[in-house]
Parts: sequence; structure tokens; C-alpha cells
Amino acid sequence: MTRIIAGELGGRRLAVPGKGTRPTTDRVREALFSRLDHSDVLRGARVLDLFAGSGALGLEALSRGAASAVLVEASAGAARILQQNIRDLGLAARATAVKEKASPYLARSVETFDLVVIDPPYDLPTAEVDAVLAALPPRLVDDAVVVLEGSTRAARPTWPAGLERYASKDYGETRLHYAQTVR
Repeated sequence: MTRIIAGELGGRRLAVPGKGTRPTTDRVREALFSRLDHSDVLRGARVLDLFAGSGALGLEALSRGAASAVLVEASAGAARILQQNIRDLGLAARATAVKEKASPYLARSVETFDLVVIDPPYDLPTAEVDAVLAALPPRLVDDAVVVLEGSTRAARPTWPAGLERYASKDYGETRLHYAQTVR
């Protein structure tokens, strides 16, 4: 069972796709959002959730005080579940589901964000993850935070000019990388 951990929607259940996604565990989400809460990143933030799956990361951010979220998911089945979760949680005014691949979305978008959470499939080639990271800086405001989830066995990402990694933390097989904009 996947659920919202804390905030205004704490305890509410999320539907998850039957296959093709790997939801972030409660333990990892709690650690991630505790760090973001502690750094005061969430309050009023405009959030971008790439490779959103069920939307657990973007919806958790909204529950904890983010102002809005764009949740991007390429899989048609996962995008339907994502839209259902947004409706069921009553977040249609603050959350937008986009059925599209991450790179094309970043290439066409004109929005800017305070927080970007990226949870690609663990088998996505490193070059594709790096291409998504390289497309991010124009979509980020000053002092924006980017969190990339990946496998501890994966190659380290290549952070583009404009983004600087400031921390990484392992949770079992999962590694969270944190970066911030630098101008």
C-alpha cells in the first residue's frame, strides 16, 4: 500500500500502477521530505515531478505545503492512475498530470520550478538521465532544489552547469542525490 505520509493529506491511500513502476518506499519518502521540510523548501513551492508514476512524490509535496505540482509520466496506464489520484485527493486545482516523456516536456515547457523530484526507472540508461538533468537549468528558479532517486548500483549522474550536487544518501538499494541551482 502506498500512502501520503504527512501533511494535510497524511494517511490517504494512493492507487499505484499494477506493473511498470517502482514506487518510492515510505522510508525513503519520509527521509526525503523530512530533509526538504527541514530546509524549508516545500512551503509555497512550485514542484515538478518527473517520471511521476502514481504521483507519490509530487502529491506528498503538495500535502506538505507546496503550492502547485506538475507531474509528468510517459506511461498511459500510470498517467491514468496519476490523474485518478489527483482527483481522489481533491488536488485538481493545484496538480496537473502531463502524459509525456520527461525530455520533450522540458524542451517545450516555459514554467519554472522551485523543486524538481526525479524518479526514473532504475534501468533507464545513464545517458538519458543525464539528458534530463541537462535540460533542467532553464526551468529552475534561483535556489531551486533537484532531487534525483536512483539505484546504488547506477553510475553517478553528470550534473550540468547551473546545478551543483550538495548531498547524496543511501537507503538500502536506493540513493537520493540532492542538487541546487548555482548561477
